[in-house]
Amino acid sequence: MDPVRNPYAPGAGQRPPELAGREREIRQFEIVLERVARGRPERSMVLTGLRGVGKTVLLNNFRSMALQRLWGTGKLEARPDQSIRRPVASALHMAVRELAPRHRAPDRVEEFLGVLKAFALRDPKAPKGSVTSQLGIDVPAARGRADSGDLEVDLTELLADASSVAADLGVGIALFFDEMQDVPADDVSALCAACHELSQVGGPLIVVGAGLPHLPSVLSASKSYSERLFRYSRIDRLDREAADTALIAPAEREDVWFKQDALDAMYETADGYPYFVQAYGKVTWDVAAGSPITADDVRVAAPEAEDELAVGFFGSRYERATPAEREYMRAMAVVGDESVPTSAVADELGRKPSSLSPARDGLIKKGLIYSSERGLIGFTVPHFGKFLRSQPI
Repeated sequence: MDPVRNPYAPGAGQRPPELAGREREIRQFEIVLERVARGRPERSMVLTGLRGVGKTVLLNNFRSMALQRLWGTGKLEARPDQSIRRPVASALHMAVRELAPRHRAPDRVEEFLGVLKAFALRDPKAPKGSVTSQLGIDVPAARGRADSGDLEVDLTELLADASSVAADLGVGIALFFDEMQDVPADDVSALCAACHELSQVGGPLIVVGAGLPHLPSVLSASKSYSERLFRYSRIDRLDREAADTALIAPAEREDVWFKQDALDAMYETADGYPYFVQAYGKVTWDVAAGSPITADDVRVAAPEAEDELAVGFFGSRYERATPAEREYMRAMAVVGDESVPTSAVADELGRKPSSLSPARDGLIKKGLIYSSERGLIGFTVPHFGKFLRSQPI
């Protein structure tokens, strides 16, 4: 069929043509927005799940929902070993710029920008002058507010001031954190403390985070009260009905139909993972001669789709690993596809668990595996074990 009309969109964080199966999370966020707008207490949100399940897509959708309600929004992506001070400053600058044209007191906005500039300039790792030019804040830096150098104190004061600006307009501010599990430990603690303080005073500012399945344990390790601070939502594979809808709805808009056996074959192949649904759907569309799409079309398309996944989705991650780390992952794949005991991986390699710590820690830092609980590890990418078992040693 015509590839130009192909509706499917496999991509990192790219919104699919039909956001199926996420109605519960969307409704939850609608409630959060409404409660905050009415001055009622509400927790911030955290989305967790493996790669390819659509966390970033949902995060972006939440941001669009907040913008539709005229909130100020900012988004940042955490990186290992990088302080969140500058990214948070940039995100809040963006959020307040969205609010500023509607604010009746320009001096209030300028006052906040002065505090924001002071906060950003306290980054000890920033080259001199780089933060000022990056943020583009022309007002002088304030003194005595959010500039102590202690991130927990500064972030608490900054978020309080930002929420005050939003409250003037009867709206809120939402900060969206992607890859939140990569926030450094000290910064996680500061962020949780700031959110805790803000929740106690009822400020209209929320943090929405997205990260790998072990993100809740990262947060709870920093502050014991983080379990009560956030509303956690586990994002998983789509059920059969939602997976079918993700395929059927975009095709019907192009006057194309799927036979039932094609949907059966597609669900078995993609296993309900949103990224795989889009990847297999795109190739199947291209190889199909016409409508309706059949199971034979899916079978013909599968090898090509798998080749593309092997290079872009699996292979790019595999190439980042060192030889020792690849050996460790191959042993994990032999032991099992779900979370497996580290002791079993060591047994498979005939090594002591302690000798494998560097490889394991390196893989965790690179985001290729995660520790779901003490003594257990799993792949962050679905079907990664199957991919590894298909590779020549």
